[in-house]
Amino acid sequence: MGTANALENVKLSTRFLNVTYINNKTGAEVIALENINLNIKEGEFICIVGPSGCGKTTFLNTVVGLLKPSKGEILLDQRKISGPGKDRAMVFQNPSLLPWRTVLDNVLYGVELQKEISENKKEEAREFIEMVGLKGFENHYPHELSGGMQQRVNLARALTVDPSLLLLDEPFSALDAQTREFMQVELLRIWSETKKTSLFITHQIDEAVFLADRVFVFGARPGRLVKIIDVEIPRPRDLHVKRDPQFLQLVDQIWSIIEDESSKQGFENKEKGI
Repeated sequence: MGTANALENVKLSTRFLNVTYINNKTGAEVIALENINLNIKEGEFICIVGPSGCGKTTFLNTVVGLLKPSKGEILLDQRKISGPGKDRAMVFQNPSLLPWRTVLDNVLYGVELQKEISENKKEEAREFIEMVGLKGFENHYPHELSGGMQQRVNLARALTVDPSLLLLDEPFSALDAQTREFMQVELLRIWSETKKTSLFITHQIDEAVFLADRVFVFGARPGRLVKIIDVEIPRPRDLHVKRDPQFLQLVDQIWSIIEDESSKQGFENKEKGI
């Protein structure tokens, strides 16, 4: 009974996940991800961090269905992922808005592609536009918006398709430092209202600790899950928490793991003459 209830609460799981590809220059097989086993619970906010090249984006692309596992499987709502689906929505680094479409029309673009456009969906789109703080900008065009505002449109577009899982690939990396921090607060506010299970990739350790319920730390290539850090900082959180000793201790702990993994990778590359 307890096991069944635990499984029902799992939104996403991976079992012995491996992803390999062939290097076009050398023809050698490269292991991008190796033996990834993890569970993400319904409504959790998970961040993934790790050294450069550790397979964070590869993992996200495999979850969204753009890449196929070489071994193992990924389950969403206990169903095997075999390709892209409308139960997942991706928020990319670049907002990728269509310049000839208004904010409202850009937000509706995803449901148009799914052929699910309706008056109800238009109303939902307006509600999400308001939720992300852009009420009054429905008829503006992308060139009239700041970078942060464009990324809000990107987020509203993803939410309007009502995904079971929200995937975010370094969505704030192109923003200036001040706007980035402001957007972190806004994202937590939006997440607290929607309770969407979210998987967020970032290079910023403090960003991960600020946002996440748990931080998954990937090791150097081949990408492996080397540590799961529980972030037991009460919600709601504001930016003042970044000066809290508990917060700083978690940041230092994660940095130490990544530095250790990076040094391993450097040593291995040196041994191989890379």
